[in-house]
Amino acid sequence: MSHPRIALITGANKGIGYETARQLAAEGVHVLIGARSADRGEAAAQVLRTEGFAAGFVHVDLEDPSTFAAAAAQIQAEHGRLDILINNAAILEDEIGCSVEATTMDLWRRTFEINLFAQIELTNALLPLIRASEAGRIVNLSSIVSCMTYHADPKSPIYGAVRPAYDVSKAAVNAWTVHLAYDLRKTPVKVNAVHPGWVKTDMGGEEAPMEIVDGARTSVMMALVGPDGPTGTLSHLGEPLPW
Repeated sequence: MSHPRIALITGANKGIGYETARQLAAEGVHVLIGARSADRGEAAAQVLRTEGFAAGFVHVDLEDPSTFAAAAAQIQAEHGRLDILINNAAILEDEIGCSVEATTMDLWRRTFEINLFAQIELTNALLPLIRASEAGRIVNLSSIVSCMTYHADPKSPIYGAVRPAYDVSKAAVNAWTVHLAYDLRKTPVKVNAVHPGWVKTDMGGEEAPMEIVDGARTSVMMALVGPDGPTGTLSHLGEPLPW
């Protein structure tokens, strides 16, 4: 592209989302910090600007769908297109080891509302802008715990690491990724899901083995993938993961 790419990253005022924005900005991408808090989102964008990067703030609250159309209108007015969308924001509210039977319906519904339905609605609102890109990229944050192959294998590293609502919501994100990639197969747009790794974040905890800088790398890799790159995949640091 002859012009700077425009990227929106949701949940980007901290953690993996912020580091993803920083790494993309370092590659010359104009990053838009998507956040539910205007104060925290604008503050994060300001830090990037003081470091010499092109950055702005877009209000995106996955619990408030009215912000989706407003975000699309803002990006349209300011940039006229969106080259990269990274659906990074999500919630994890299950206790590890909780059984399916003990997972409340309220938790199932809240987790799916934010981790799946809001992602779909936001992406649909932004698709016209992504189609306007010369080479749109959509990256959906999933997880290794979405892999049914591993959950069904007693010898796998995640067997027994069960959080039903979160795990199943991320498996649904994988399925949506594949279907959206199929829908866009005749366009330059590529759609992929990624596992960032077990990262030291508010969600991952201090015992996680990976630093935030490493947790952002898979998202950045897929956001910048070239025209011969994959679509409709789940991967971690360039290596495919089983469904």
